[in-house]
Amino acid sequence: MTPRLLRNGNIVASAELAATRAARRRGLLGRTGVDGVLVLEPCRQVHSFGMQFPIDVMFCDRHDRVLRVQTLKPGRVTRPVIRARRVLEADGGAAARWGIAVGDLLEVLEVPA
Repeated sequence: MTPRLLRNGNIVASAELAATRAARRRGLLGRTGVDGVLVLEPCRQVHSFGMQFPIDVMFCDRHDRVLRVQTLKPGRVTRPVIRARRVLEADGGAAARWGIAVGDLLEVLEVPA
């Protein structure tokens, strides 16, 4: 079973869970890209200091509804999204390629590969 990102019930990408505080703090630092999405939970704000590439950031509420989608260039910080419970990080442009927009329902589920 592999974690996958689903948008409105359809699989759009693989997912990696940052399960520990250390993993959330490290995030995508030291990487040259990301395959799918990195899931940070709990999380309300992210930064891209030390990053080598732009990332798409998707903030979701406790019901997994998308509250905000933005592209973050290296060396930037987002505003906090108070109602956010989870943040998904992907390569810059991924949200547009996957058709993710505010209001979409995103789920991270274990599904057969």
